[in-house]
Amino acid sequence: MILQERIELMARLGLYMKEDGPEFREVKERAYRENQWFVPEFVEQAVAAIVQRFLDPALLRAWAAGYNVPDEQASPKTVGLVMAGNIPLVGFHDFLCVFISGHSVVIKTSSKDEILIRHLVKKLYEWEITIQNTVSFAERLKNCDAYIATGSNNSGRYFDYYFGKYPHIIRRNRTSVAILDGNETREELDALANDIQLYFGLGCRNVTQLLVPKAYDFIPLLDALRKYGHFLDFHKYKHNYDYHLALLIMGNKYYMNNESVILTENVSPFSPVSQVHYSFYSDKTEAEQVVQNNHDIQCVVGHNHLPFGSAQSPELTDYADGVDTMQFLMGL
Repeated sequence: MILQERIELMARLGLYMKEDGPEFREVKERAYRENQWFVPEFVEQAVAAIVQRFLDPALLRAWAAGYNVPDEQASPKTVGLVMAGNIPLVGFHDFLCVFISGHSVVIKTSSKDEILIRHLVKKLYEWEITIQNTVSFAERLKNCDAYIATGSNNSGRYFDYYFGKYPHIIRRNRTSVAILDGNETREELDALANDIQLYFGLGCRNVTQLLVPKAYDFIPLLDALRKYGHFLDFHKYKHNYDYHLALLIMGNKYYMNNESVILTENVSPFSPVSQVHYSFYSDKTEAEQVVQNNHDIQCVVGHNHLPFGSAQSPELTDYADGVDTMQFLMGL
């Protein structure tokens, strides 16, 4: 397929997802049954973000033009793709990159998120049978020319061992932070609550630590976070909440909560589900230096950074770990 045909096929996939017919609705319901973290509201959130920001044909054409993607790859390679499964369709962007670049892809799905991506690829097969020659699935990735693998710090060591001698992108644990100055409006705090709690806080673009000035008033933020109070109706989330609250109480640690999320002081940007860390700074320059020097941080939300509420709405050019996936693929 030439580039324009690939773009048109992705645009058709976007329309299919947007139309939300009975078949796709059943698949989304099955994804929730298989993984209770994939509640319907967050599956819909992920799908809408992909449709609006990834699969618009005008956006795809401009994106491909920015990398001078040829109509056909003169020497197409096979790229092995190890997908994560922390939030719905989190590996779709990597798949899209390989597909639009004109290379072939072999996908190893996460057991936590295989229903949705397999269904979408199946639709591509139905519309264009030759896709089976360039997009496939495998339990073990072997004999690929390059690899893109996403996982934990622990799995990253295995990826290094197995894929290190090939061209590769290997991603490990990352998270996001917000730098607050105390001048945030009610609307900005409401949007920040989304950055924190969308997908139960499981994504690398979720804010899990707040850098705040001394004497910062947390009450307005705790009030904004109350809109996610229904999270306690989900037993998996409530189990985490009860467990981490008990640890803080038994450890005689200071904490704040609003009966659905816990705030506690901690210098680590990584926080468990249901808990958000905060750390004080003396001046904002100090906070900026902290985030600049921390390679575990995916993105920063705040004034002069990503707008509040936009962390979970990446554009086509917002690459995980700051590594330009398309540039990597075009250089194979």
